[in-house]
Amino acid sequence: MSAKEALGANLKSVFEKAHYPIKSVMDLMPVLPQGPMTKFEGGDKSFTAMELSTKLGSGNFPYENVDDLVNDILSGLEDHGLL
Repeated sequence: MSAKEALGANLKSVFEKAHYPIKSVMDLMPVLPQGPMTKFEGGDKSFTAMELSTKLGSGNFPYENVDDLVNDILSGLEDHGLL
């Protein structure tokens, strides 16, 4: 499994617990086990929720489902050369 696939699976396992559609990053806070310090890992890559928010900005809210959210996060990381 690649780092991207592992990170995607880790993101999905947490964010699938959110109540969709989500309209802002604040809608994700209740599902983060350690709040903004929740760590997502895949291969040799590791990001906290706070780091993701800082590096990727506000996202393309609203998101209708977990797959759209996770795909957008992974694409953003790739676009910024972080994955």
